[in-house]
Amino acid sequence: MKMINFLKYSIFLLIWCGNLNNLFAKDQDVQPIGIMNEEANFQSHENSKVLLQNADLVITMDPNLGKGILGVIEKGDVLFKKDQIVAVGRNLIDADAKVIDVTGKIVLPGFVDTHNHLWQSLIRGCGADKVLLPWLEECIFSMSGDVISEASAYAGVRLSTLDVITTGITTVVDDSHSFTPQFTRGNLRALKDSGLRFSYAYCNTSGDAEIIADIKWVKTHLIDPNPLAHFQICSHPTKSKVAQLTTLVKLAKELDVPFNVHLLENREQRNNDKPIEALKLAGAFEHTLIVDHAIHLTDQEIKLLAEKKVRVCHNPLSNMRLASGIMRLADMHKAGIKVGLGLDGGTNDTSDMFATMKAALGLQRAISFSTQTYPTIEDVLLMATLGGAQVLGMENTIGSLTPGKKADIIVLTTDTINFAPRWNPINQIVLNAQPINVEYVFVNGRVLKAKG
Repeated sequence: MKMINFLKYSIFLLIWCGNLNNLFAKDQDVQPIGIMNEEANFQSHENSKVLLQNADLVITMDPNLGKGILGVIEKGDVLFKKDQIVAVGRNLIDADAKVIDVTGKIVLPGFVDTHNHLWQSLIRGCGADKVLLPWLEECIFSMSGDVISEASAYAGVRLSTLDVITTGITTVVDDSHSFTPQFTRGNLRALKDSGLRFSYAYCNTSGDAEIIADIKWVKTHLIDPNPLAHFQICSHPTKSKVAQLTTLVKLAKELDVPFNVHLLENREQRNNDKPIEALKLAGAFEHTLIVDHAIHLTDQEIKLLAEKKVRVCHNPLSNMRLASGIMRLADMHKAGIKVGLGLDGGTNDTSDMFATMKAALGLQRAISFSTQTYPTIEDVLLMATLGGAQVLGMENTIGSLTPGKKADIIVLTTDTINFAPRWNPINQIVLNAQPINVEYVFVNGRVLKAKG
């Protein structure tokens, strides 16, 4: 019965995505890359400039540009040309620019989702009463092999990309299970069609020669030609498969891409998998390493991650849903570890970066009995933007509105019931905002959502 329902859902998604593409294909200037309406037909072109004018707040995430650690500019403007931010300040004028009046609105960098599994829109609601390992058995392992076709992978990922665009995410890491080469092709085609900046994490645990060859082919032919695409290799660290893990770590070094693993998401994994020991034996700590969840770490392990400059992806809503535990976020920050925020696919159930920020804030307050603990509101906003960029090694190109960086920008409207009345708009972004407040999303200077 579950398989019948899954197939019905996949067929529905294929029809829906096809209709979406047909709808936007009617206008040659507007590609089917996001949720847009007729007022969005100014679609930025090769030589165009766009001036976001008279925002109530421009939150630059660059303290050199404005007040405080968030670099806030009141009554500010942002000018970008093609894919690059040109200027940020007050009273900017450019006669050649398309002007968008953002009076009363908030402009900030697009959110960076450091950990997701975009195909998992296909399993929303699955295993709601399960902790991690039973959830994997019911919801993930049952989908392995050739259960999901290339077309279904495309449809599921495409749906998720629309969802993340809606919440203001402009860069996403897609930890893909890469079940088959056909699944991988459908997954990557959906990412390309989305217009998002992305990092595709090709996940595998076998390290077989055939898989290694496909990983290399995918990077060469589907990632490298795309200026919005980046690549990672991901696996699951377990002592029983150190040889395979070592092969994949060596491949990540050869391709000069980050190595990505889920680390101690569930407390049972410590004794079952011995992941820290496996990573040491495989040489993973001697390469660029990104770890997801990292909930059940000892003091010594936090110290190790800091010494080895390991970056961490925090997934608070997923961790809550699976009863996995609460990350030692304040301790990691004190140790100097870079941490970004992630949605984590099917165990988040929907895409809402605002809810993720609020959970990251609230969980640490709940366990510390303090409103002064890390992270503060400002810290959470940094984690969702520049912090995420730092985790991915992209802080020189995205994560703030610094002139010269890529034009990955969102505009929030505060003229909604959930945001009113305005008391402290920076606090309210984290505490009150929802995807409905995201009015514009630009990636690489291209509009993916307008008048949303």
